[in-house]
Amino acid sequence: MNSNVTRSTEVFDTEALRSPWGQLRETFRYGYLLRNLVQRDVKVRYKNSLLGVVWSLLNPLLMMMVYTVLFTILRPNNTIQYFHIFILVALIPWQFLAGTVMGGTVSITQNSSLVKKVFFPRALLPTSVMFSQLVNFVLSLVVLVVLLYLSGIGLTRHVLWLPAILFTQMVFMLGLALMLAAAQTFYTDTLQIVQVGILAWFFLTPIFYPFEDFAQTTEMLGLSFNAARLMRWINPMASIVDSYRTVLWGTMSSQGQPVAMDPLMLARTFVTAVITLVIGYTLFSKTEHLFGEKL
Repeated sequence: MNSNVTRSTEVFDTEALRSPWGQLRETFRYGYLLRNLVQRDVKVRYKNSLLGVVWSLLNPLLMMMVYTVLFTILRPNNTIQYFHIFILVALIPWQFLAGTVMGGTVSITQNSSLVKKVFFPRALLPTSVMFSQLVNFVLSLVVLVVLLYLSGIGLTRHVLWLPAILFTQMVFMLGLALMLAAAQTFYTDTLQIVQVGILAWFFLTPIFYPFEDFAQTTEMLGLSFNAARLMRWINPMASIVDSYRTVLWGTMSSQGQPVAMDPLMLARTFVTAVITLVIGYTLFSKTEHLFGEKL
């Protein structure tokens, strides 16, 4: 029998819905559906587009140019070398996050007919958004590496940290996407809140400024604290962006030696990411049986 026909007639194990672990097993069983959803998202994104997939490469480059010009004017005494690369290294993972969170938020509501008519693990919808955005991320990363070598920066052995950083970011983003997808299904103004939150989050993350801009000691409401350290703790993307920047843009120190990663900080961020995923997946799995009624 044709494998595609066999797959199309697979029975969704409703008994597995009784526990999050059972739902997780069902999700892995539907890996082929995840692949099809990702392919669909990528095709729809570039359908009737004049430049097609080239936009994935142009978008971060154009944004890099805008921010470079803007902040060069706003900060005429800027001493950061290769400032355009400095921005691009942080902008690419940020766009990965923003695309995943925004798309993940509406992934259930925009597929309401599919959700109401077909039985499948609903978590595949926000997950497919993340993997379709991963395609853009990888393409942009290739352009970044080319620019790194053209700028004379290149790469060092510390680039081996890149998979760990990327995995940490994906775990964190998936947790957020699941959480927000469930919230949007019940409260349709969630998307508007997310849009405002993403904008504020962007400026609170060191995209176009270095961590060194945070004062080591800051006083507020009579309390004294290390602003840079606090930002790393409360903003996982600040730590993730700084990690990308360390292994890509900041590969050489002023003494000409490779800049080392901070494994402890990345480990702390990974723990935060896992907690976010556990919370997001638990909320999603506990409410997904109501999605059909709410849509």
